[in-house]
Amino acid sequence: MKEVPLTVAPRRFSLPARLKSFGYAFEGIALMLKTQHNAWVHLIATTLVTGLAVWYRVNASDWRWLIGAVAMVWMAEAMNTAVESLCDVVSPQYSLAVKCAKDVAAGSVLIAACAAAAIGVITFWPYFLETAYKFQSMTLAVELARVGP
Repeated sequence: MKEVPLTVAPRRFSLPARLKSFGYAFEGIALMLKTQHNAWVHLIATTLVTGLAVWYRVNASDWRWLIGAVAMVWMAEAMNTAVESLCDVVSPQYSLAVKCAKDVAAGSVLIAACAAAAIGVITFWPYFLETAYKFQSMTLAVELARVGP
């Protein structure tokens, strides 16, 4: 296999250059939020998941699962956005190959979102059951107090 020579000579590590690369990354995230409607859906879901996790005071192990699930969806959405943008530049007119690439990229977001939803249900289920049990116990106690001995 033939090696492709680097077109840019390797540079030494530079803190300002690293900080600049973070700026580019944040610009990409901002662009995704400005242009992708589904990114707003993910943002709302992320906010709800985070709020529930704080409300239920989930343990560290559950936080790891939730953070991983949320990150998986955001990474898939970011890659989907990148694929769509690149495809639009490479082939502005309709192309079946471009359609296939975009569909597969969108499918990866769907897979990630479904997996994240399953992780969320599995993670939050014990907390939901505990809340339901407490509510049921509280309701029973109120009913017994009302009825009397």
